[in-house]
Amino acid sequence: MNGQYEVLNPWAEVEALPLCAISPRLNELSGKKIGLFVNHKRAAPLIMSVVERELRKRFPTAEFSTFRFPWNNEIAGTPYEADLIEWAKGVDAVVSSVGD
Repeated sequence: MNGQYEVLNPWAEVEALPLCAISPRLNELSGKKIGLFVNHKRAAPLIMSVVERELRKRFPTAEFSTFRFPWNNEIAGTPYEADLIEWAKGVDAVVSSVGD
């Protein structure tokens, strides 16, 4: 068994994207508009309804806006991508969950 092996590098050659930090955390949610991102997973609407209810108790002056995505896959390249971007511009913070 004097076989030869070719060793391959698993890293793809990709164009490096510039690093970008996440948005800073809000100090306070009172008076802010909070976005709730609800995906198509079965429990996602139930989870978000509880999250919204609890946040409303703690921050009664906060407003809420919900974005429902009807699939369980990537949103980029779908007809919903532009709507999501526009929705995100109108909120101060977003809460998302996986509803499995």
